[in-house]
Amino acid sequence: MQQLIRQYNLQAHPEGGWYKETYKSKELIPSNALPQGFSGDRAFSTAIYFLLEAGNFSAFHRIKSDECWHFYSGDPLLVFIIQQDGKLDIIKLGSDFTNGELFQFVVPANCWFASLPAPESRFSFVGCTVAPGFDFADFELADANALVKMYPAQAGIIQELCR
Repeated sequence: MQQLIRQYNLQAHPEGGWYKETYKSKELIPSNALPQGFSGDRAFSTAIYFLLEAGNFSAFHRIKSDECWHFYSGDPLLVFIIQQDGKLDIIKLGSDFTNGELFQFVVPANCWFASLPAPESRFSFVGCTVAPGFDFADFELADANALVKMYPAQAGIIQELCR
């Protein structure tokens, strides 16, 4: 894991884990062509590497764009998505497709989501592609109390995966 951090020059991410932006399109979507809520122009698309080690998690957050997750290496990663209607989906990214693990999954825009390595995992090395492109202005880290009020049926997982 330390080799991945050094080799790919990963930096600590505010939601937890390590990341490195690997792509940001030069072309921009003007703000007046974007859905309501975007505060400015956005790149067509962005991509990052993302690494989570056992004992760490990516805290519940949401962004204004769809986010496509890609599994690269290591062990399975669990992605927890609270849908707009309050339903909790748990996706297992990994390479064992015969046991239902997925190589890719898209988290819909504006859904609260978090992730952590599956219980048997040492680390998970994944990537995320976002379109319209990611901008920290579109990133919202969850407040556990506020999120529990919105989705009381998910209180346990929310409290576990918030900072």
